[in-house]
Amino acid sequence: MINLAVRDIRYSWWRYSLTGMVLGLLIAATITLCGIYRGMIADALSLPSTSGADIWVVQKDTLGPYAEGSSLYADEYRGLAGFPGVADVANLINFSRQVQVGTSDVRVMITGYEDGKMGQPPTIIAGRPIIQSKYEAIADKKSGFSVGDKIKIRDYEYTVVGLTERMVSPSGDPALFVRLKDAQELQLKKDTTSVYNDRKRKNASDDTNQFAKYKTNAVLVKVAPGWDINQVADNIKQWKHFEAYTYADMEHLLLSKIINKAAKQIAFFLVILEIVSAAIVALLIYTMTMSKLKEIAVLKLIGASNSLITLMILQEAWGIGIIGYLIASVVSDLWVPIFPRYIAYSTDIRVFTFALTMGICTLASLISIRAAIKIEPAAAIGG
Repeated sequence: MINLAVRDIRYSWWRYSLTGMVLGLLIAATITLCGIYRGMIADALSLPSTSGADIWVVQKDTLGPYAEGSSLYADEYRGLAGFPGVADVANLINFSRQVQVGTSDVRVMITGYEDGKMGQPPTIIAGRPIIQSKYEAIADKKSGFSVGDKIKIRDYEYTVVGLTERMVSPSGDPALFVRLKDAQELQLKKDTTSVYNDRKRKNASDDTNQFAKYKTNAVLVKVAPGWDINQVADNIKQWKHFEAYTYADMEHLLLSKIINKAAKQIAFFLVILEIVSAAIVALLIYTMTMSKLKEIAVLKLIGASNSLITLMILQEAWGIGIIGYLIASVVSDLWVPIFPRYIAYSTDIRVFTFALTMGICTLASLISIRAAIKIEPAAAIGG
């Protein structure tokens, strides 16, 4: 028996292929949006997951250091170091700032850490670690910096001595690691004009350098083996009157406070993309079906069942879906290197997208199937 689906595709291959290409771009956008969402989660958790800390101690009633600002005296680590269940502590500073490289500038997350302690970059992919006490930095490669670059931050010039990777802020800004004292100066020290104005207004001496030495954003805590992390965190909250977040708490905060709204926006765009995709497939399949109603009536006249007619229409729709998915797989990989945000593809995303595509193609063909089934065999010999 003649397969009308194969015949239709053969004689309308240009229209069929063009529809598959358009559908492929829409599917590629779907895959990319799913990958962006996964990438946003990876970005938000990149610094906490590699810090080596079990607990983040921050200012009371704040969500810092990654989701909100926090301010602590830097010597608070001494009291925490002797706390029951605490194996190690380290100060940490995080804040965002524009840094200048030549005539251009880049927004980075400046991360100040104590040498040899928690919070430092986990891997160096180029260059070396920081060895001087001041004015050296390690940058995430996403910043575009190279080893040896001179970058200006406020009144200071830093040399990039090493590169790391996948170290970004929850908003996707590349991290720039410096020593803790450098970060304190950059965050808290006032410029010359501000110092002059303060002296003039308050008639007071400039104690900014002293102030910069005893402020930090958070204290990282490593829990001793055998101790319950949640219990240690609860004890710190109760007795030290700070906020103490475990990794599970930090993950929940970052995903619910930073990622949640963006996730809703991505879901909204996904719904729009799928509606447009279904409309395109439905329009093509309906047009192709309407153009061969007489042939369908002939098939019914010689004994073709409705299930066979349905299968032929589904073959056309599934064919478009497969062509579109193959194009989408290639296109979605091609624009990863030039995309401004990190895209995290995975097998389950591709499986989900393929199943979604085939489901949309199936649903889009229902109108055409209904029209084909309603055709009476007598129409084959009608006028």
